[in-house]
Amino acid sequence: MFHVIEGKIKMFSKTTIQRLIATAIILIGIIPNLSYSQGETAVPFLLIAPNSRASGMGEAGTGIADDASAIFWNPAGLAFQTGQEVSMTHANWLPQFAMSDLFYEYLGYKGRFDALGGTIGANIIYLNLGEFIKTGSSGPEEIGRFKAYEFAITGGYATKVLDNLGIGVNLRFIRSALAPFGTEEEKGAGIANTMSFDVAAMYKQPLLDEEFLSSMNIGLNLANMGPKVAYIDEAQADPLPTNIRLGLGFDVLKSEYNNMMLNIDFQRILVRRYADGKSDNSFKALFSAWGDGTGLRKVTIGGGFEYWYGAPKLIALRFGYFYEDPSFGNRKFLTFGAGIRYDIYGFDFSYLSATEENHPLSQTLRFTLMINWGADEQ
Repeated sequence: MFHVIEGKIKMFSKTTIQRLIATAIILIGIIPNLSYSQGETAVPFLLIAPNSRASGMGEAGTGIADDASAIFWNPAGLAFQTGQEVSMTHANWLPQFAMSDLFYEYLGYKGRFDALGGTIGANIIYLNLGEFIKTGSSGPEEIGRFKAYEFAITGGYATKVLDNLGIGVNLRFIRSALAPFGTEEEKGAGIANTMSFDVAAMYKQPLLDEEFLSSMNIGLNLANMGPKVAYIDEAQADPLPTNIRLGLGFDVLKSEYNNMMLNIDFQRILVRRYADGKSDNSFKALFSAWGDGTGLRKVTIGGGFEYWYGAPKLIALRFGYFYEDPSFGNRKFLTFGAGIRYDIYGFDFSYLSATEENHPLSQTLRFTLMINWGADEQ
């Protein structure tokens, strides 16, 4: 069992590594309704929105995907991009817990290379889960300390197959280091390494005219497919957070000084668990997850608006909302954001306001700094 004491986690030696995994899920705050989701997947940190821009629009970015964060939201969006960009995001995670050693870091890159016939992208995601105290089985005395963390390194490539259709793929290495040991009866460590991959598409469709409702993007991303994650016991391996995202992005207004975009994402986790605790692999779950009796109730919806003023774009304001079914996570929150661009530099921030009191994700702030050079004029 675990006890939160003065912002740290104290662990008794009888605790199995699976419970530590469940605690990591709690700390990450991805799936707060534990009666449903505790232990549903491993490495849920892969679902954290990495950039302040999309976070300010209801954590939706699959239908936009027009900057370096496309490698997360929809790698096919890279196919339509030019130039190069570096993007960095920082967030103190779960500020409601006042645990200063919980933080999230993201570093992304994209670059167009004509010799390759497309655009490449890469990112590094790092989540620090803080310091843990190990105690002995005979009493509460401290016998050691350790730090838990998770990270992923992703590389991707995208190209156009038609003037208005792009495809993209990602390959990802994942490391989850939750504990450097098992329990007294277990051999090995609570450390796992695995791989996953994504496949995605982006379609761009002109609509009414060049100024009002000028175009629509349709994005589709099937992410985090790969083998299960095993720490100590292979028989108790957990599936990856395989998920499918469908995103729609609309250029509502495009003029010299005023631009507005509407963005909406639909996402569903494609994981199938059974009453005995077993689960399907990610490839079988692509189909079996739809037959678990929940239908579309596991679909989350996030969306929002982005308004830009300036020629070129100078200042942005963003607003969004995120909804999840009460029986399957119950995350409901408003998001707000702003951004500024000057020359090749950009800065964005976002703020999350939960609709319920004392929600672990409430008051989450993200800060993103980007440098973009060599891109064609939009």
